[in-house]
Amino acid sequence: MAEDLIIIKTESKEEQYQSLIPQIEALIRGEDDLTANLANISAALKEQFDWLWVGFYLVKEDELVLGPFQGPVACTRIKLGKGVCGKAWQDAETIIVEDVDKFPGHIACSSASRSEIVLPLFSGDVVIGVLDADSADLSQFDETDKVYLNQIINLIQL
Repeated sequence: MAEDLIIIKTESKEEQYQSLIPQIEALIRGEDDLTANLANISAALKEQFDWLWVGFYLVKEDELVLGPFQGPVACTRIKLGKGVCGKAWQDAETIIVEDVDKFPGHIACSSASRSEIVLPLFSGDVVIGVLDADSADLSQFDETDKVYLNQIINLIQL
């Protein structure tokens, strides 16, 4: 298991992900505890990209419930279809929001959040949670993030 990350900030976003993904894989390899792995993935992403907030919500009955994260305090429970996370869960697809103020029904857990990406976590065909990242900058997230964040969540053993 890796205990330290090598963080590169001078390269392109794609090169940063390419450097980080093998380190995340080493971090979680051999660990079967989901909470521990989600916590380390959140910490690695926060450290590499310095986003405002990054973490996971997990489906429990009819709600998304806050899981491991890094950043300011967050909404604890989100209903199906509500906000960006609830919509990504409902539609079972990634949502990239360039300006959260323009997203109908956005849930403002932090007024500092300006843009967001949410990716569903699947177990088979069932969404069991979401990876959520928020930035204090507009238009922070794009298709590059979607591609590489999907690679990261595919490393998680569900």
